[in-house]
Formats: sequence, C-alpha cells, structure tokens
Amino acid sequence: MNKPLIESSTTNPDESMSWEHPRVQRYEETIPLKIPGYMLLYEMTERLLRAHLHLSQDSSKLLIVGAGGGQELVTLGNRHKDWTFTGIDPSRSMLEIARRRAAEAGVAHRVSLQEGTIEQLSTQPAFDAATCLLVLHFIHGESNKRKLLQDIADRLEPGAPLFLASINGNPSSAPFSIQMKAWKGHMLDNGISLQEWERFAASIGRESDPIPDYEVLELLEKAGFTQVTHYFGSYLIDAWYVVKSAGEDDERL
Repeated sequence: MNKPLIESSTTNPDESMSWEHPRVQRYEETIPLKIPGYMLLYEMTERLLRAHLHLSQDSSKLLIVGAGGGQELVTLGNRHKDWTFTGIDPSRSMLEIARRRAAEAGVAHRVSLQEGTIEQLSTQPAFDAATCLLVLHFIHGESNKRKLLQDIADRLEPGAPLFLASINGNPSSAPFSIQMKAWKGHMLDNGISLQEWERFAASIGRESDPIPDYEVLELLEKAGFTQVTHYFGSYLIDAWYVVKSAGEDDERL
C-alpha cells in the first residue's frame, strides 16, 4: 500500500479520502515530496534484503503487503532478476498503478498482484521474505494490527525477514505535535498545498491509527518476530527489519 499521505480528493479536511478516486493516479508523483527520504527507505530495504538472502537460492519468493503504488516491485525487481513477487492490496486503483509500473520496468512477468487482504492468500508455499511498508498505521485497533502481523508470519519461511514501516507515536502527546509541525514545513516547502496538509493532519486518528513504537515492537514479538533492528526514521515514520523465529536449530540465525 505504501500510501499514508495520498493526494486528497477534496480540499475539505472533514471529508474522507478514497483510494479509488482518480487523484490516486498522482500518488507516484506526490509521495516522494511528502515523505523525506522516501526513496531511501526502499533502497535501504533492498540492501538489507540482499544481505539477508545472500545464502538462499537466487529465485527468492517475496510477499509485498500493500503492493499498490508499486515502488517495491520496481526497486526490488530491477535489481534482482530471479526474484518473484506476490503483492496484495485492497485498492484496485492503487494496484493499477503497480501493474503499470511493473510493466514499464519490465518485471511484470515475475509479479502476481491480487486485490484483497492477506488472509485471502494461502499459507503455502511459504515466502522467503516480506515487506509491509507504510501500511500498519491504516489498520485500526491493536488486535487487528496484531492479526496482520501474525498473518504475515504465517506465510513466511522460518528465519525469513519482514521489513515493516509505519507512522508511529501518541497523537495526543507534545512530541507528536512537534514532529507534525516540522513535517508540515517540509511538505509546504515541497509544494504540497496547505489544504492537503490539513486533510492529512485531520485524518490522524480517524483514517489512520498510529501507535507508539514500543507497542509496535510488542506486537511484532507476539507475532513471533525476533532480531528487531531499526533502520530508517523520517519524522513520525519508523522502519524495522525483523526475522520470523526459526527455533534454536536454524543455522541461518
């Protein structure tokens, strides 16, 4: 999905956004202007994936949770000619962007995209790695967030990595407010309209449900992930590299 800051379908911050509005076609253009280091997040994810999978077979199978937009497919697919990708996303319009970008990058023959949610995917065959970038904060409630992470774990090989990025923090806290003010300055300086910023700010707690980073780490542990490493930060966005528990006998760990 990788889409926390999509172009709004209206300048009224009280109206809800829709991932099926025609304006989502501008997502590829606007999202790098909104998130400092957006492209760096994907480049760092690729390098960590490459480092983790260097002992495995070349034809690794990757699960992309929230594949709409297609950035993972382009970044990873271009650099690893034998990797295959299964992407899942509930937004048809965002998946159309992903399909277009995969075709333009010449990787479409190694990509399978499905409209829906992760529980609709079979647990077999298991994947060698997964990404869930800029998705978790859209899942409301701790139990649903935990279920998403558990569903991902259930579809991974033991010892497989997950790369997770989300907006985190306590929206009612002073540090969150300071981060939002700084982020506002970044967006406005990059040409994002004040109306769009206001719509995004109003969506916090309504269309998204950020939680403090320590709660995310607790959920990862409950889902069976270990070896937690923080590898990216951008205002309220954090990214972690974690590994599905493989037991004491797994020599890869």
